[in-house]
Amino acid sequence: MGLGAPADIDEQRRTITQLEQRNVDLASRLEEREVELEAARAANRELTRALNQRG
Repeated sequence: MGLGAPADIDEQRRTITQLEQRNVDLASRLEEREVELEAARAANRELTRALNQRG
């Protein structure tokens, strides 16, 4: 720790790039899960409606 530039700027840039890519990947996976969750909720609503109409 000091006032000068970090000893290995290239390594830090590679780490930043890897972390940014990981963030993009995780955001994409989260979006997919949200779509799947909404589909499951819609199916659940339909099943609940069908059961309620039977009774």
